[in-house]
Amino acid sequence: MKKIWFLLLVSFLSIGAYAQVKDPVKWTSKIEKISDTEYKVMLHATIEDEWHMYSQFTPEGGALPMEFIYDNAEGNYEPQGKATESEYIKKYNDIFEVDEYYFEKSAQFSHVIKITNPAVETINLQLFYQACTIECIQFDKFFVFDLKDLTSKAVLNFEDVQSSTTKKSEDSEKPADVSESGKKEEQKGIWSIFFLSFVGGFAALLTPCVFPMIPMTVSFFTKQSKSKAKGIKNAIIYGISIIVIYVFLGLLVTRLFGADSLNALSTNVWFNVVFFVILIVFAASFLGAFEIMLPNSWANKIDRQADRGGMIGIFFMALALAIVSFSCTGPIVGTLLVEAASKGGTAPLIGMLGFSSALALPFMLFAMFPGWLNSMPRSGGWMNTVKVSLGFLELALALKFLSNADLVLQLGLLQREVFIALWIAIFGTWAIYLFGKIQLPHDSPVAKLSVGRTFLAIVVTTFTIYMVPGLWGAPLKLLSGMTPPQTYSESPKGFGGGGAASADVELPQGAKEGSHGIVTFTDYEKGMAYAKEVNKPVLLDFTGYACVNCRKMEDHVWIDNKILPTLKNDIVLISLYVDDKKDLPESEQYVSETTGKKIKTVGNKWSDFQIEKYQANAQPYYIILDHEGNSLNTPVGYTPNVDEYMQWLESGISKF
Repeated sequence: MKKIWFLLLVSFLSIGAYAQVKDPVKWTSKIEKISDTEYKVMLHATIEDEWHMYSQFTPEGGALPMEFIYDNAEGNYEPQGKATESEYIKKYNDIFEVDEYYFEKSAQFSHVIKITNPAVETINLQLFYQACTIECIQFDKFFVFDLKDLTSKAVLNFEDVQSSTTKKSEDSEKPADVSESGKKEEQKGIWSIFFLSFVGGFAALLTPCVFPMIPMTVSFFTKQSKSKAKGIKNAIIYGISIIVIYVFLGLLVTRLFGADSLNALSTNVWFNVVFFVILIVFAASFLGAFEIMLPNSWANKIDRQADRGGMIGIFFMALALAIVSFSCTGPIVGTLLVEAASKGGTAPLIGMLGFSSALALPFMLFAMFPGWLNSMPRSGGWMNTVKVSLGFLELALALKFLSNADLVLQLGLLQREVFIALWIAIFGTWAIYLFGKIQLPHDSPVAKLSVGRTFLAIVVTTFTIYMVPGLWGAPLKLLSGMTPPQTYSESPKGFGGGGAASADVELPQGAKEGSHGIVTFTDYEKGMAYAKEVNKPVLLDFTGYACVNCRKMEDHVWIDNKILPTLKNDIVLISLYVDDKKDLPESEQYVSETTGKKIKTVGNKWSDFQIEKYQANAQPYYIILDHEGNSLNTPVGYTPNVDEYMQWLESGISKF
């Protein structure tokens, strides 16, 4: 219980955090000669407050230990044993159940190196380490020690050691300021994830694995307790335990991958393909093909623990509910975690908080007001209808992940018309099912439709009909960000040219017709050259093929009558896709001076440009530039308010 309450506390403390470029440890280095064949390399680390860095000796099973990796050691020199460290802090981690060794504030390291090749000129050290606060981040730092001059320096990678290129000091790099608008949108995103997950929890509550448990569990607490107050208290502890269990799961996903890594996964091809397959499996399970269940031995062991009584016994009762109901809740939880993981940051944690709150609330409320149990609907075949309906939704969502992979690779396999046609087929079949025209495994015979089922059937049918004009180029604003963009279709201008707006002008060299007919450059240099030629400011748009909020901005904000004329007539738009997987020519590939990573693709290039120039790595990200590349106002991210975005545009253009 102590571990779980600790993790819940950490979870709430981390809710306000979101991904940005962070580097909490600053390094200095030096080298001294101790004999004709031996040198000592030394490092000093300054660690930011509230952060700690792990020792090379920290035991397995917990955090990642520090590693000293020598790049050019073979045949040239031999490190003598392990590096020597300053005194570290030793503390038992009751979450991972191991001792952990780490440093706070500062740390010193030294390593004796024996030279075996007199001709060697440098010692190249790659230092890997993990630094943690509420979140954990892994780093690689590179140091070069000159044996002739007895000097040392930090470098971004060893490939640039021999070059004389100018290196921008990492210590001078500062994260971009986050505008008030960006902070507001971050909060909106958090509440959106919480609300959708709460709805998912409510849906899980209505499934056959959970719903019948409500009266049974509430009756247990009210009848077994010595007083009504005691029964209410136990039911509240039970509900809080449910929340703790699922929030722990969300925290585990966030800590396992790291907030920044989750954000990057959203445009990763394999991430999207793997979760497409997972969601298809979940959908098949809900539709009745098979049941996804945890081993019975788990439930039996947990059930025995629940007999212990007290708070611990109640907690294990909640854990037993989570395990026994897994065949119904597992696919929903999995889907929420997948969708939240694609958002990045602490979204998985927020999602599980919303889901578990909806799941736990009825148990607490019915214990407080037992008379409400009489008004509950009886268990029956309607619960399987809820389960099957969730299966159709899982199937539709799975296609979104496959579409993301297709967009990033630009394969053209799931263009807008094909995607919409598949969704029409899925939701159309769902509507037919709700009207009782088809039955699936585990369904009871439908003699007559209930009022609720009829209303839901009408809503699904209406939504299906709404999507049909999308096959001929209708914008389908309700699905903005879910369907592929209009430009990624067999008929970008709509059937017969009547869909998306057209530029109706001869395109400049190097440009293409983008969304809503806006002339768009996808190469920075070509776009800047054209802006000088026509003497207009530049709107630099860092975007992605699989970026949902980018599509929302284009479909809801850019298309507005206040915004679109400005984008078409008053600026030059340069859209740089950070997830473009096209390989750069060999001659244009390089190693990033900012991250030290090999830049191989067009997307890598633009992502590196955004990080190096603007110290930001989120999309969408908008900057208004003059012809020298100087920002004319403060860059902004996702800004769904049309008036606010228009005001931002005007403030930049007016300074040109």
